[in-house]
Amino acid sequence: MGIFEPFRAIGYTTSSVPFSVQRLGTEAFVTVSVGKAFQIYNCAKLTLVLVGPQLPKKIRALASYRDYTFAAYGTDIAVFKRSHQVATWSNHNAKVNLLLLFGEHILSADIDGNLYIWGFKGIDENLEPVGHIKLDENFTPSCIMHPDTYLNKVIIGSQEGSLQLWNISTKKKLYEFKGWKSSICSCVSSPALDVVAIGCADGKVHVHNIRYDEEIVTFTHSTRGAVTALSFSTDGQPLLASGGSSGVISIWNLEKRRLQSVIKEAHDGSVLSLHFFVNEPVLLSSSSDNSIKMWIFDTSDGDARLLRFRSGHSAPPQCIRFYANGRHILSAGQDRAFRLFSIIQDHQSRELSQRHITKRVKKLRVKEEEIKLKPVIAFDCAEIRERDWCNVVTCHMDTPQAYVWRLQNFVLGEHILKPRPENPTPVKACAISACGNFAILGTAGGWIERFNLQSGSSRGSYVDPSERSGSAHEGEIVGIACDSTNTHMISAGYHGDIKVWDFKGRGVPSRWEVGSSVVRIVFNRLNGLLAVATDDLIIRLFDVVASRMVRKFEGHTDRITDMCFSEDGKWLLSSSMDGSLRVWDVILARQIDALHVDVSVTALSLSPNMDILATSHVDQNGVYLWVNQSMFSGALKVGSYASGKRVVSVKLPSVSSTKGSEAEDIDKPVGNSAQIEDALPTLVLQIPDLVTLSSYPKSQWQSLINLDVIKERNKPIEPPKIPEKAPFFLPSVPSVSGEIMFKPTGSTNEAKGGEESSRIKGALAPSVFLQVLRSSAEMKNFSEFTDFIKTLSPSSLDMELRILQIVGDEDEEPEKLVPIELLLDYFIDKTACRNNFDFVQAVIRVFLKIHGETIRRQSQLQDKASKLLDVQRNTWQRVDKMFQSARCMVTFLSNSQF
Repeated sequence: MGIFEPFRAIGYTTSSVPFSVQRLGTEAFVTVSVGKAFQIYNCAKLTLVLVGPQLPKKIRALASYRDYTFAAYGTDIAVFKRSHQVATWSNHNAKVNLLLLFGEHILSADIDGNLYIWGFKGIDENLEPVGHIKLDENFTPSCIMHPDTYLNKVIIGSQEGSLQLWNISTKKKLYEFKGWKSSICSCVSSPALDVVAIGCADGKVHVHNIRYDEEIVTFTHSTRGAVTALSFSTDGQPLLASGGSSGVISIWNLEKRRLQSVIKEAHDGSVLSLHFFVNEPVLLSSSSDNSIKMWIFDTSDGDARLLRFRSGHSAPPQCIRFYANGRHILSAGQDRAFRLFSIIQDHQSRELSQRHITKRVKKLRVKEEEIKLKPVIAFDCAEIRERDWCNVVTCHMDTPQAYVWRLQNFVLGEHILKPRPENPTPVKACAISACGNFAILGTAGGWIERFNLQSGSSRGSYVDPSERSGSAHEGEIVGIACDSTNTHMISAGYHGDIKVWDFKGRGVPSRWEVGSSVVRIVFNRLNGLLAVATDDLIIRLFDVVASRMVRKFEGHTDRITDMCFSEDGKWLLSSSMDGSLRVWDVILARQIDALHVDVSVTALSLSPNMDILATSHVDQNGVYLWVNQSMFSGALKVGSYASGKRVVSVKLPSVSSTKGSEAEDIDKPVGNSAQIEDALPTLVLQIPDLVTLSSYPKSQWQSLINLDVIKERNKPIEPPKIPEKAPFFLPSVPSVSGEIMFKPTGSTNEAKGGEESSRIKGALAPSVFLQVLRSSAEMKNFSEFTDFIKTLSPSSLDMELRILQIVGDEDEEPEKLVPIELLLDYFIDKTACRNNFDFVQAVIRVFLKIHGETIRRQSQLQDKASKLLDVQRNTWQRVDKMFQSARCMVTFLSNSQF
């Protein structure tokens, strides 16, 4: 595994599998499939409540009952209780494509015509099916449903166009309907007895009486395509909703037997499922366009309006960028949508508004695609001016103008930036200055123009007098960048010419040729380095101020798709169509890590905190997140994880992060175990050049320092009075640790005779304090002793230190000095480690207050005290120097006038 480990995927709402709706109490929940996992939404506000674990294969069918979720993948069926898999049913030999909840049983049908009946009561004891039905030879099941009041009976539709009624109890076919010479795609039971609706591939909806095998009414969709979903209303209105493969939802009035309304372009893809909520005029729909929508029928004309929805990109994203200090991701996709994803709260993700698209579509009677902006090919953002004016600028495919967006309101801005209106050419590159006031646009004709974002007015163009075309570059502008002080503006032409412009004067102080066609450029404002990717698959780093190449990185074997610098400028990340994602160390000028995924990376972005990497991939509608292991693990050295020049194959992150990732080597230890073991103690001891506090309550170590004052303040005013009738207590002996030690019962003579011996034993036996101190000194690791004294109360710790006090001016016994020496060794070790800094300093103060005179008289103790002084001075001077630097900077900035 490399530096970046798969975390999870965001932006997925549903895939091409029909949903399952169930009601628990007063709330309704919908279970949807997202590739190899499932998600459960609360229908009240479509909030995400649960994400299931990752399965080995994509889910093909879903069913749910209370806490249980049944997911068919491949030839197996997984049974989940909430998010925990409790069983796997594996009797099918072909792919399972249908699941039906039938009382306390689940019916599953595969493409070979095998129908199994499973009981999920007592599922832990029995994993075998309770029944099996083999359907007819030329009968491929396409839909299955249970007609109301028909005991133990199901209706199965086929791709061949026939419809059969089966009794699953006797395992016999009761009747075969004549059919409609078209493949049956969907069937649903109606509130009226014996009546069902069947949707066919020819676009017709048949309302049929199954008791008499008679046709009641037939509806025909006006749009081409199959009828893929059906649902009857149960709130008293005689309505039937039908969804087609074209994304249109039709509402049919059953009493008047005609079309009542049409929800045009309800979805961008085929409608997979429709469901009317019980006794509510609310319709839930899902589609393969990665969206779930709720429609309510409360208008005077009976038309439906959109109530709420959850959606993601219906086409793969092309550009992504972290925003809001890494909490959100801006994403532009091929579906003409510009979205904001939250990596923390799913319900905060949303699509940026393009100003009343739905109303304009109805008014102009055109398709939504004709009004929506074309796909974004490049964009830039500046958070500094988010509250003042528009702070995002976007370039669109084959569009001669750029658009601005205001992220504070999540809406398209009022200004349209049109460079060189007399000779318009498509805008290809854009950049926003560090101050957030200006946007610079580059066109396919080589023109560069600067605009004011607040007013949308042009503020001049950049023209190179040496160019014959009278523009900035001879060919297309590939990239534009600005430095942090609005001193320079950098532009790159397709033919390999890089120019550094004077931002205000619009002159060209320096330029150079790369020698190959430029694909993409990325500029880091912190270190002033420009990364240039070219057609020869080489990444070159240029120092913009010195106008010379400082680094060259080679390794990609196909077209480079995207690059980004880390926030500190030490890493450069690049992706290619060869499926690799490489991490380059700018300082060491070498590759430190490389990943290979099955689906090529099209765009990437590293968060400002360098903790999360976001990527988008070919033919994938989501955004994939990777975590930086060096930010969340024990090893301090990146080399513990980095693979160097070796390319590590990794699978894409899953929607669910409960099991981590799909990495091939997920169970293997990362990096060299010896290196990690060596690095872990270093991290536990101390962060380099810093001191670490103890996280100990401030009142505890302050009470230790001021214990004498506290005792004096709490001294009783008068002596305690002896109670008239003293209560009975068990005889006990006080101990230093505070634990009560009961005296053994025995004769008075034994107690008197053993009094002297107990005094001797008590004087000879060391306390727990000294035992832990000596054992820690022998092991040369005082962590256990630190943890022990932190558990003592301030008064107990003070008592332990005072017990070691030596009284008298004559020569002390050497044995009595040993605990003091050990304590000095402990203080030297912990001060040098700079761990638990505040707590250790408080203990040192109390220790010197008690034993300072003893140390002054003993030469062997004076040497250790001098060593402690040196360590203390060096540690504090290092910290004080950082404090002084910070104070000087704050003072300078507070007195400066900009």
